[in-house]
Amino acid sequence: SSPHLVQVRERIRINGQPISKDLFNKYFWLVYNRLEETKDPVHASMPAYFRFLTIMAFHVFLQEKVDLAVVEVGIGGAYDCTNIIRAPVVCGVSALGIDHTSILGDTMEKIAWQKGGIFKPGVPAFTVAQPEQPLEVLRERAQERKCPLYLCPELDEFEEGCRALELGLAGAHQRSNAALALQLARTWLQRRGCQGLGELKPPSTELTGRPVPLAPAFHPTDAMIQGLRDTEWLGRTQVLSHGPVTWYLDGAHTTSSIQACVRWFRQAALNQDKLHDGSEVRVLLFNATGDRDMAALLKLLLPCHFDYAVFCPNFTEVSVANNADQQNFNVTVENALTRCLENQRTWTRLLEEKGGQDPWLPAPLRVGGLLQPAPARGSLLLVPPAPRPLNSSALVFPCLAQALRWVAQGRDPHLAAPAASGAHPHPAASSGAVLLREAAAVRVLVTGSLHLVGGALRLLDPALSQ
Repeated sequence: SSPHLVQVRERIRINGQPISKDLFNKYFWLVYNRLEETKDPVHASMPAYFRFLTIMAFHVFLQEKVDLAVVEVGIGGAYDCTNIIRAPVVCGVSALGIDHTSILGDTMEKIAWQKGGIFKPGVPAFTVAQPEQPLEVLRERAQERKCPLYLCPELDEFEEGCRALELGLAGAHQRSNAALALQLARTWLQRRGCQGLGELKPPSTELTGRPVPLAPAFHPTDAMIQGLRDTEWLGRTQVLSHGPVTWYLDGAHTTSSIQACVRWFRQAALNQDKLHDGSEVRVLLFNATGDRDMAALLKLLLPCHFDYAVFCPNFTEVSVANNADQQNFNVTVENALTRCLENQRTWTRLLEEKGGQDPWLPAPLRVGGLLQPAPARGSLLLVPPAPRPLNSSALVFPCLAQALRWVAQGRDPHLAAPAASGAHPHPAASSGAVLLREAAAVRVLVTGSLHLVGGALRLLDPALSQ
């Protein structure tokens, strides 16, 4: 699976656990040296990062003799380097969204064409409810590849006549993922000749006459029910309660996934209307990367009524040398900070357009940002020039560690308090500090990028780095 959140070993798991450092080390050098010895001397280049890890994962699975490998594509499908498996047991396509448009195309239909590239002759494939046109593209791709394609029934169909299925992953969107997982698991178990897989249910809706036939639902086995209940996947609708500060982590980074994230966050954190006596402060910590439409994503987050929006790059520290697994050599610090300043301006503009009803909204901020060096620490705090900087509701920090420390104000035992001098020399750093220190509850949504969530997890749950 990709990307990883904290350590690269998370991408290659056996029995749900990342492979050990020793195994990773052993197989990395084995694959690296073999490629080095056999590469074309004229066009001598090693596979790129993701391709290398894909080759390595296949090698690990073969050497460790796994019974079953679940392989998630990197980007798209048709031209993804994972798509060299000639005869998988079964294929699945989850809910489609607009992402990686520069590579996959800028419409759902183009993206559906790429995803359908994993279909194989005679290999059953399943998908979940999709918009009509993209579903038609998937159907055409399946036909041209002679692949039997089925639509998964809703999870409700599996629950009929038995108890409601409990999911380990929160959020209504996980129900379609669970229905897909049940069909994929049953298909593999059937191939293995397993008995007692739960009888098929008579269809509640007509199976024929559909562009894509509906797969029959079945009674999930006890093992399947337990599997759905016990599923954990870090960085997706994850809640960390650290005293008065509660962190809500979700790696959503597309329009549809941000919408799902907002629904989950409002249900999980904002059940009651917001109290205006200062007893609850809501903070958004956001960053997004690549060719994504930042303004569209930020606009979707407005209904959560955040008191503060904090923007920072995906670097855990100003110096990223301390964790090689989370370095991105394709992005410069300057580019990342420029993007954060743009997000800050966009957020401020969106709030102004909304009418400035929020009690902590400052007077309109002028476009522009200042880099304020701190002589004591050499760190930066980026703030817009504003008539009332003490009331700034949108802040930019140069790294995750500083952003998290500012949000927590010393109230999260996993994070050190922000230094009184040096770390945040500009007055805007004290913006909200009193409110954050005195609030009965601080609710923080971290979203926009899996890499951002991974960096936050590394700081908030140090055990993940072991």
